[in-house]
Amino acid sequence: MSAVVWFGFFESPSEAPAISRTPFLFFTGRKICYNAFMSEVLYRKYRPQKFDEVLGQEHVVSVLEAEVANGDISHAYLFAGTRGTGKTTVARIFAAAIGTSANDIAEIDAASNTGVDEMRALNDSVHTLPFNSKYKVYILDEAHMLSKSASNALLKTLEEPPEHVVFILATTETRKIPETVLSRCQVFNFKKPSREILKKNIQTVAKKEGFAIDAASADLIALLGDGSFRDTLGILQKIISSSADKKISQDEVLLVTGAPKFELVDDILTAISAGDLQKGLSAVHAAQKENIDMSVFLKLILHSARAVLLVRFGAENVVKGDLSEPEFAFVSRLAETDQNFSSQVLVELLTALEQTTGAYISSLPLELALVNIIGQNKSDK
Repeated sequence: MSAVVWFGFFESPSEAPAISRTPFLFFTGRKICYNAFMSEVLYRKYRPQKFDEVLGQEHVVSVLEAEVANGDISHAYLFAGTRGTGKTTVARIFAAAIGTSANDIAEIDAASNTGVDEMRALNDSVHTLPFNSKYKVYILDEAHMLSKSASNALLKTLEEPPEHVVFILATTETRKIPETVLSRCQVFNFKKPSREILKKNIQTVAKKEGFAIDAASADLIALLGDGSFRDTLGILQKIISSSADKKISQDEVLLVTGAPKFELVDDILTAISAGDLQKGLSAVHAAQKENIDMSVFLKLILHSARAVLLVRFGAENVVKGDLSEPEFAFVSRLAETDQNFSSQVLVELLTALEQTTGAYISSLPLELALVNIIGQNKSDK
């Protein structure tokens, strides 16, 4: 089999074809690296195959395992949660656990099959008996994307399904699912995995791939993964693809992801706490000079600012598991002495994050937020 090699000049490895079945070369301005053939993307390669391999969803898995053991199978389920939390994966595992073969599992992307005609075709197909299983399982991903007429057509089958049919609807937006559909499903809410769970998963996968990764690097990738197994392993794949050796350093993570050093994040928080606008703007300018992705910068600032506010009001247990030890120590020190962090600070930072994408000057939303926050704090004193 012939192989195609990508060759190009990129500002960073993150711009290169990171998830690919083909090798590629890239030039970062420091060195040229070669990505060897990757037969399978990591999040597929390490997708859980059994219930006991599912991480962070014990409240869902325990109930489903009990239903399988008791033979008490519902005709319709709704798996709800943010992207990359394992909804479709658990749906497949559940289908296999109730004895459904691959021939009798149908996965439908509702985002691409939104019309009433597709649902009518599905309604017709459910009456066909399974090939070689007790059940036929239909997994509808992004179920909230169905049109109103398609949802109504599906509802007819959900009301009186054949005994051999099980529906599993997956959605990231439960509020968009019609109440009539919700009421006919057994609903399971998937939680975002904690940063610690993602960190351990990163370390496990990296080791299996033959890479050494230090705790700080794994922790940073977990933070940037934002509660998504898929996104987290996607970031890890980019870093592995760009690595010139078998050791992943924090500098490599920063280079590939465009994330800032935590010192810059700390400088922003310190500036807000001290009411020092010049210090805050200097930190933004330093991030610009390092070509830091402003959206990533703001996400990290928000993450730490929220932690300061919660620790200040005695909710350290809420955030401690999502912070490294140095981060938690810094946040705790700031929370003890600071009186400037408030809910309004988080609102300003959230607004800045929303405005950063597509901004003519990428740093301007953060700069304006600092002006508003520090100016407001000073006027209140």
